Amino acid sequence: MTTQGVFRRKPIEQIAEDKGDGLTRTLGLWQLTAIGIGGIIGAGIFSLAGAVANKTAGPAVLISFLIAGVASAAAAFSYAEFAGLIPKAGSAYTYGYAVLGEIVGWFIGWDLLLEYTAIVAVVAIGISGYFTELLSLLNLQLPQWMLGAPGTETGDVTAGTYKVNLFAVLLCLLIAYVLNMGMKNAARFETTLVYLKVAVVALVIVVGAFHIDTDNYNPFFPFGLSGALTGAATVFFAVFGYDAMSTAAEESKDSQRHMPKAIIYSLAVSMVLYVLACLVLTGMVNYKDVDAESAFATAFADVGLPALGIIISVGAILGITTVLFTFLMGAARVGYSMSRDGLLPQWFAKSHPVKRVPSRITWVLGIASAVIAGFLPIAEAAELTNIGILLAFVVVCIAVIVLRYKQPDLPRTFRTPGMPVVPIIGVIFSLWLITFLNPETWLRFGVWFLIGLIIYFAYSKRHSLMERQSRK
Repeated sequence: MTTQGVFRRKPIEQIAEDKGDGLTRTLGLWQLTAIGIGGIIGAGIFSLAGAVANKTAGPAVLISFLIAGVASAAAAFSYAEFAGLIPKAGSAYTYGYAVLGEIVGWFIGWDLLLEYTAIVAVVAIGISGYFTELLSLLNLQLPQWMLGAPGTETGDVTAGTYKVNLFAVLLCLLIAYVLNMGMKNAARFETTLVYLKVAVVALVIVVGAFHIDTDNYNPFFPFGLSGALTGAATVFFAVFGYDAMSTAAEESKDSQRHMPKAIIYSLAVSMVLYVLACLVLTGMVNYKDVDAESAFATAFADVGLPALGIIISVGAILGITTVLFTFLMGAARVGYSMSRDGLLPQWFAKSHPVKRVPSRITWVLGIASAVIAGFLPIAEAAELTNIGILLAFVVVCIAVIVLRYKQPDLPRTFRTPGMPVVPIIGVIFSLWLITFLNPETWLRFGVWFLIGLIIYFAYSKRHSLMERQSRK
């Protein structure tokens, strides 16, 4: 164990004793699973599946999801092992700190703060689009100034007419408010929405199954196997979310037993729904005719069920809202853990005296996501996401291998199968996906990395609790 330098590691036993202001353990297995499903299932079903089927993979979008699911499972098993071993908030940040050193943990935590916050903003912008579309179906309209970020334009509207995406701003702030109600109440809100979302997806699958034309599956690989692989890289971002859910380990009633199960269950349930939805979508409509933006609503309109499109739009709004909850919760718990460790000002680690949630950091990140959602077009906001999460997957998969060989006798309630092959698959697939990211994403990551480097050496290294302990 190193006690000096940027690679000093925080002992797992010490992590287990961390209390800070304390969070309340209120979440059971099915609430954790619901939060995981809430983070995974969102735009993947309601829009991404259609876009990939139409432009990239055809009916083989099913294979794209399966490949992405297998790759995501490789990382999920690693997260599950750590979640059972280290039942504390922080997820990849905490795991990296414990195994690979403080500076590795810092950069993963620093990246996830940006990634998770940006995801909340991007999803809020997407929901705002669904909301606007739903209003148009109901022949209702809102003032143009509140329908988009500065510089966005629609149809004949002059660029610059829209000034703020007000609905997205309010949605981010609403989720921050819900998370500050206390985890028990917040989890009840999230679980209710997840049940409604799963019910809508099940309705889509069951009703759609009666309108499948098997001729639409031929050809199954219209873009070749390479199209399915490219599609896997795209839809991979629809098959994580359990990583953000794992940040709630400190609020689970029996984290060491429940958290690994919740990670695996949430991914398994989500993959089943994704596969069935893809089968229905590409069976109802020829892939060439799939609407890339509102796939299911259009598909049901094509088979004479336009009213179901309204139900799907409502389900999409409710369903994708759960993604906001999971990722804002994840961002707040990462920030809380970093603050408790002294790497960020400990003011952020103060929890609410009654609700026992990290209210300060939740509001800070909620407001940050609201600003991004309100004033950046969705394309620019989306470029802030993805790379940090993939790097977190790499770190966790490497860390689980290192710890298994360095400390094989630690009491693990879940053990990653196929060691070390399965974690290595997670590393390779994550690195492969990183190569698909555009140069602008790398540039923004580089700038954020540099800012983090400055903050670490100017503040975090000197204020780290590990540093203070080493001086004693």
